[in-house]
Amino acid sequence: MNIKLESVILYVQNTSLLRNFYVENFNFKVLEEDSIWVLMNAGTVNIGLHKIGDQYLEKIGNGHQFDNNTKLVFEADTDIETARNELLSKNVHMREVKTFENYDFWLCDGTDPEGNVFQLKCKK
Repeated sequence: MNIKLESVILYVQNTSLLRNFYVENFNFKVLEEDSIWVLMNAGTVNIGLHKIGDQYLEKIGNGHQFDNNTKLVFEADTDIETARNELLSKNVHMREVKTFENYDFWLCDGTDPEGNVFQLKCKK
């Protein structure tokens, strides 16, 4: 059996807000969209945004950011400082650039408007 990752689904409060964030900042292409669902192509993997059910939304306040253990990693085709500065200029929360000994990539983490962590990865 051969298995490959086709999509990652994030359960979110506001699909429109996050669709706009990823389309405007990462140029992802929207493949499907309705009132509770957005599917975007992010290269070799799709990212789905599924609206959290109303029964759960009623229990959280506006602007709530969820803690989670998932990080979306995107490889950029430009140098890390340029990519980071472009996102900072768009008021995207970005952390400092980092790397590790004997590792061929520069890394920089950021967060989307709902607190989902993403990482930019660029070859040294």
